[in-house]
Amino acid sequence: MTQIHAPEANVQTMDWMAAQIKMPYTLTPGQATGIFLAELAGRRLIGSRHGDEVLVPAQDFSGTTGEPASGFVEVAPVGTVQAFTTGAHGTLGIILIDGSTVPFVHQLLRIEPESLEVGTRVEAVWADEPTGGMLDLAGFAPLGSATTFEPKADPADLAAAFQKVDYTMTLDYQHAYGPYYGTLFDGVKSGRRIRGVKCSNCRRLLLPPRAQCDVCLAPTAEWVDVEPVGTVQASSVVHIEFIGQRLSPPYVYAEIVLDGTSTRLIHMIGDVDPTVAQSAAAPGARVRAVWSDRHTGSLADIDHFELVPAEADA
Repeated sequence: MTQIHAPEANVQTMDWMAAQIKMPYTLTPGQATGIFLAELAGRRLIGSRHGDEVLVPAQDFSGTTGEPASGFVEVAPVGTVQAFTTGAHGTLGIILIDGSTVPFVHQLLRIEPESLEVGTRVEAVWADEPTGGMLDLAGFAPLGSATTFEPKADPADLAAAFQKVDYTMTLDYQHAYGPYYGTLFDGVKSGRRIRGVKCSNCRRLLLPPRAQCDVCLAPTAEWVDVEPVGTVQASSVVHIEFIGQRLSPPYVYAEIVLDGTSTRLIHMIGDVDPTVAQSAAAPGARVRAVWSDRHTGSLADIDHFELVPAEADA
């Protein structure tokens, strides 16, 4: 290990990294909302009646009174903008459909934000080809030829409710590293260096590095280059699939303590048959980092850890 006194002045570190969370999931809309979604393909807006309330989109229960739906109504594809906001991806409006008592949020289309105002009358814009979701109602545009009418009770020939709707939520964000993680990831990316930091009091070597010791709470004081060799503390064979995996199961995941450090890294053990991992990658096994061709500035730049034969480690 090479000790480097810290903090290091005038050292360029990675400040942030663009990242993304992408999570596909299945929505079960319930009976009332399922009917509302199914009816969008037929270009009809269906609401639900709850005493004196009419809710659009239709709901199984009122969010204010808890009263269950007593029936369905068809409402006009016409409404009034009650509020709106404009961002990088367009304009969203809070729209009260004629005959309904509670507004809902949807896209406002074909209208310049500077000409939009509260009270603007709008009509539904339908998707050219329905795909079985909320965007079969593409949004609302300034009122044209559509006409309003009173809610029609008990509309005939309601479509069968959707039982599930497939969605994908995508969130793009910037992960701010700060100077400690930034120094670690910069070293990994540009120099294939794994760097920890020592506590000024108890002298524990912390990896990932941080400003304060998590045991004695003293500030950290020295940067240390850590050899990419360590000992398995615990391991597990992953058999299930989940979003974001780099490897197809089964594969071996392990808690690894790099030589000289007092904390654990979690990474994959490669080049080992998962069926013998219980003994081959058991606690105490020696491993060494295998670097990938990636230069992402994260621990994913280590492709995996390989087992080190006892004679090679001696």
